[in-house]
Amino acid sequence: MKKITLLTKITFHVFNLCLVTLYLYPGSILGWIIYNDFQKQPQITSDFFVFSSNHTYAFTILSLLGLFSYKDKKIVILFSYLFFISIALELSHIIIPNRNFEYSDFFGNFFGVLLVLIFFNIFKFLKIVNEK
Repeated sequence: MKKITLLTKITFHVFNLCLVTLYLYPGSILGWIIYNDFQKQPQITSDFFVFSSNHTYAFTILSLLGLFSYKDKKIVILFSYLFFISIALELSHIIIPNRNFEYSDFFGNFFGVLLVLIFFNIFKFLKIVNEK
């Protein structure tokens, strides 16, 4: 079990580092890899109502990896960090060349973390209720 937890922690930190790198690079690394164009962003699915789908998926995956890595330990610190980074990375686009701050990306980041937090609290509540 400890090997699985170590693997999820490593995966969480590697995914986190990759996400920060993709965010802070002045251009689209994925666009360059897929389309050979730093200006073009790949789109996994069409955007949700006010959320960027790519950003929602990325922060949902990051939040799930963090949740599985740390379970009940340091969960408040984990979600505080995830909310902070979801906001800070998008705000950094204001000053990074060739990047633009977009509200849909901002809300997508925040919603991805919030979605996992809501499901975590629902499962935690149901676990407590079922134990009684």
